[in-house]
Amino acid sequence: MTILLGVALLLGLIALGFPIAFALGIAGTLCLLVIAPAPVLPGLMEGVVHHTTANFVLLTIPMFVLMSEVLSAGGVARDLMLACGRLLRRVRGGLAITAVMAGAVLAAASGSSTAAVAAIARSTFPTMKALGYQPGFAVGTISVAGTLAIMIPPSIAFVVYGIISEESIGKLFIAGILPGLLTAAGYILTITLCVWARPELAPRRQDRPVELVDGKPAAEERGRVWPVLLLIVVVLGALYSGVATPSEVGALGALGALVITLAMRRLNGRGFAEAIGHTLRASTMIISIIFGAVLFGYFMAFTQVTGEILDWIARSELSPHLVLALILVFYVLLGMFMDQFAIIVLTVPITHAIATGLGFDGIWFGVLIVKTAEIGLITPPVGLNIFIASASTGVPTRQGFAGVLPFVVTEIVLLVILVAFPSITLFLPNLMR
Repeated sequence: MTILLGVALLLGLIALGFPIAFALGIAGTLCLLVIAPAPVLPGLMEGVVHHTTANFVLLTIPMFVLMSEVLSAGGVARDLMLACGRLLRRVRGGLAITAVMAGAVLAAASGSSTAAVAAIARSTFPTMKALGYQPGFAVGTISVAGTLAIMIPPSIAFVVYGIISEESIGKLFIAGILPGLLTAAGYILTITLCVWARPELAPRRQDRPVELVDGKPAAEERGRVWPVLLLIVVVLGALYSGVATPSEVGALGALGALVITLAMRRLNGRGFAEAIGHTLRASTMIISIIFGAVLFGYFMAFTQVTGEILDWIARSELSPHLVLALILVFYVLLGMFMDQFAIIVLTVPITHAIATGLGFDGIWFGVLIVKTAEIGLITPPVGLNIFIASASTGVPTRQGFAGVLPFVVTEIVLLVILVAFPSITLFLPNLMR
């Protein structure tokens, strides 16, 4: 009964418009005042601050955000679009496929989905519109291309999940590679089927070069991809080989992105200042949510709700896979209404304990949770990537949500595949020492 009152208070604060971090902190503090001895509460709050700020892994978050923001400010997405566009410009829907391919490469050098969507939208949509792509379909494609950054490492979502669940962030990164590539392939197949079934969505072929946002033809600027590929090799190579920890890899990636953009003369003082500002805002938001979630987690620990749920599942004799299916459906539905980071920090302490208690691998479960977060980024009414892409392109969100529906179906199919075949996720982590 106490946990229900706490959850009701939390949802009420969110409904009143409180930021999720403040809602978690206020609800957790008030509920602890009710059930915990008064002298204990100050010590708990001090412990929350110390535990969070002293966690060295948290440095990973601002470093990966900074890396993605610097690459975005340096016009890396434009280079990727140019390179991929040259290969696919004679394929029907080739520019949409180009957006997905560029999103996959950008994801491997960026941990921020929102930054990836904004960069791809700025560099892709004007040309898609000029060539005759249906606006809603174009926005849907751009939105799903950006979601790849939440699955393909380095991913901030995996960092947050690893901090909350105490799973290896390095293994989570490696585990996301094959599911991320499978997701990109699923998007490309979806685009191919959509333009085959509905030819009006995309032009038949694109004989002229892809135009840049400023009108300069691609033939005059070929788009250098090798610096970004080099950065990806360095980051993932250092991580996979064990040379560097995830926190060190984040700092290495941020430094590499800065060196690359400066060497290419793509980053000026204003762009660097904007990248730092965006990094501070995003990092503060995520870490504040973790603060509040840890405090609310203490409240849930006092209620012993996790043990009670496990006992109930044992008594009900439900199949472990049925319980897993119910958890994933819950996450997909929750992702339609709440921020993905908030969902992870709020629910993972319970769901991770349930999943591992039922014998499921914590790394595999983490990839499934991040996949549901990926789905939440493109589903109404709070599909964040759709709102960002719509704001960047001027296309109404209603058209964007309509254009992304085929990709939502693809995401559900891919989630089922990852559940049915855990080896896809665990193959690479099992090779790590």
